[in-house]
Amino acid sequence: MKKLAIALGGVAIRGVRFFSLAPGIVERQLNAVTAIELAEPSTLAAELHASATVIDLHGDTLLWQRSILEASDRGHIDLPRLQQGNVALQVLASVTKSPKGLNYDSNAGDTDSLVALAIAQRQPVRTWRSLFERSMWHAQRLNEAAARSEDLMTVRNVRDLEALLAARAAGEPRVGGLLAVEGLHNLEGEAENLQRLFDVGYRMAGLTHFFDNALAGSMHGIDKGGLTPFGRDIVARMESLGMIVDLAHLSSAAVDEVLDMATRPVVVSHGGVKALCPNNRNLTDEQVRRIAGTGGIIGIGYWPGAVCGLEPARIAAAMRHVRDLVGIDHVALGSDYDGTVEVAFDTSRVAVVTQALIDAGFTEPEIRQVLGGNALRLFRETLPR
Repeated sequence: MKKLAIALGGVAIRGVRFFSLAPGIVERQLNAVTAIELAEPSTLAAELHASATVIDLHGDTLLWQRSILEASDRGHIDLPRLQQGNVALQVLASVTKSPKGLNYDSNAGDTDSLVALAIAQRQPVRTWRSLFERSMWHAQRLNEAAARSEDLMTVRNVRDLEALLAARAAGEPRVGGLLAVEGLHNLEGEAENLQRLFDVGYRMAGLTHFFDNALAGSMHGIDKGGLTPFGRDIVARMESLGMIVDLAHLSSAAVDEVLDMATRPVVVSHGGVKALCPNNRNLTDEQVRRIAGTGGIIGIGYWPGAVCGLEPARIAAAMRHVRDLVGIDHVALGSDYDGTVEVAFDTSRVAVVTQALIDAGFTEPEIRQVLGGNALRLFRETLPR
């Protein structure tokens, strides 16, 4: 989301041309695939990847006004590319607010660059000012897409998950989509809205995004405080419902406080580790240890803010650090595709990560766990039955 406000403000077009062209222009600028030299996966890597269950814990595709069912020449995720990359399950996050001048270090929450995007994309008027309605709109888009396609299904519970796996085992090119929230400021201060989000399919949620809110401090906020009483109530409600708590973007104080009260595994859906990429976006070794202590998993991202580079080897290095620190059971994929990030490959080519893991000395069982086995175990343990 880092350059969204600048890009929206810089598109100098008017009227019909604005509404028809601006969203695509903005997305091409913000969700680029940068060409770098990537080794083609070996036969070993390709065969291993093709036989693995691949799960990506974070993509922001629903933010953008293009059909997830149709192949696109912009962005990073759509159904044809997920199938090409052998992705079995994609977590799709609802992004509802992005402050102007967004940065990793300090953001106020009093501006919202996504208002312009909602208008430019001709979203329903109810989404122009309501963060909650933006999430309801994102859920509606995914649910309607799944209803139109035999190859895309929503995953809301363990039964859905097992049905997805059975279909794929039978040779069907089916892909699952699981709804998540990137920042529960979309509750708009109403705890009852959490149930409404759950009812339309949301099964994972982060408490904050790039600014402090009514639930907790953000690692990118101004105060960076801990959980509020409202935030504590929502965490308890999430665990009761069977919604997975995502620690991505939370302040260090709030991470500690969630971990103090967690009774179920938590995730970091997308990020990196400070030991290899020391910025405000990433986790300390102590945080990694405590997340693993819940039985949780950490999705390693593919963009420079997560791993300080674009090369797949850097992704593998971050995964190796987590493995060596707390064990292979806690490593996962967390691309942050379509999240206004720069990457070197889209989801159709995610087998390059498999090759990088082989090159980094991971064993075949370890690679299967990283690609999706660990996420599959966590979803089986935490999703409603």
